[in-house]
Amino acid sequence: MKSSSYLFAVALVVIAATTGWAILAQTLVLRTDAADSSQRQQLAALWGTAQTQTAPRFSIGWMTRDGNHHLVETESQIAPMSARVDVDLALDQRQKGLLWYNTYTVGFAATYRVTADRDGRLIVRFPFPAADATYEDVVFTMNGKPIAATNGDGHLTASLPIARGQSAELAVGYRSHGLDTWRYRFGDDAIVGVRDFRLTMRTNFDAIDFPPQTLSPTEEKRTGGGWTLTWNYSQLVNGFGIGMAFPQKLQPGPIAQRITMWAPLSLSFYVFVMLVVTRLRRIELHPMNYLFLAAAFFAFHLLFAYTVDRIPLGWAFLLCSMVSMALTVSYLRLVVGLRFAAVEAALAQFFYLILFSYALFDEGYSGLSITIGAIVTLFVMMQVTGRFNWSSVTGGGTRTAAETTA
Repeated sequence: MKSSSYLFAVALVVIAATTGWAILAQTLVLRTDAADSSQRQQLAALWGTAQTQTAPRFSIGWMTRDGNHHLVETESQIAPMSARVDVDLALDQRQKGLLWYNTYTVGFAATYRVTADRDGRLIVRFPFPAADATYEDVVFTMNGKPIAATNGDGHLTASLPIARGQSAELAVGYRSHGLDTWRYRFGDDAIVGVRDFRLTMRTNFDAIDFPPQTLSPTEEKRTGGGWTLTWNYSQLVNGFGIGMAFPQKLQPGPIAQRITMWAPLSLSFYVFVMLVVTRLRRIELHPMNYLFLAAAFFAFHLLFAYTVDRIPLGWAFLLCSMVSMALTVSYLRLVVGLRFAAVEAALAQFFYLILFSYALFDEGYSGLSITIGAIVTLFVMMQVTGRFNWSSVTGGGTRTAAETTA
């Protein structure tokens, strides 16, 4: 076969494999997105949704007469003199299909002290952090005594008489479950001022981070497998809140998508190296041989796509790597011989399929890893072919697979 026709046939093999990977990648995207929608709804029904706890609102209400001498109630909002908030976050990550979800248990306890600036009724409105959630061990007391409260529109509301200059201490608490994120807001307004505020958060995980538009803690202390974090402010005027970004596990679905989408480049590197090595070793592989080698590559991604949601990610990757390597080595052993199959071909596949795919686990460094691998490949190929007479490529200076085996 002429060199131009030979290379064209090999290129068609790569193009055909690329088409298969494009279809597989789209299938993974659809599986992941469709599953995410239904699984998130199921988890939300069991665990609740993301929670944002807003500080309670305090106001003083009193009766006045309007222009028609009718009695009407007037309210004036007052700010707490101090706040002590304790939050316990226990992360419980769960895998559903191709995705991991951050479910958590939250224990919330807070004490707010207010002082009345006039005679009237102290009105307290405490909002629950999420409408679709359950709350256990609810505590709602004033000055250490339970108070009657109405529950409506996601709020606990209560009122009691208070005199000018009198202080009252509200204690609230509960245990609940949430999904994805937990946040605390100082109030309903965009910019809120707080005084003598202290929030202490305890976690059972050590990979902590803070969402955008939230404040960093003023104190951090490691405790066992987690952290004790403190936000302590004597005076603060701020539009941000406090929040916790839970650690993310490697997501099987997105990783499988990424590896599949980059697979054509992986195969292209492999085919390029194999073309050079076989030319240097004077071995001729037929385009049909390359078709079967591409199929062995595709088997890795196909098997990975349908095992990664059944077994742990690392084990799925190991299993698919071994299957693909076994397919290639056992096939080339028959085509060329055991030495070439177990050394040159196996090393090339290990480098350009397994290590290449493993580099894509870390999305932040995958581009750099692939770039370094490409440069190393270029350097090695330039060194081993530097003295090669490429004019012999069009001649009959190669040996067939059968001759090599003999």
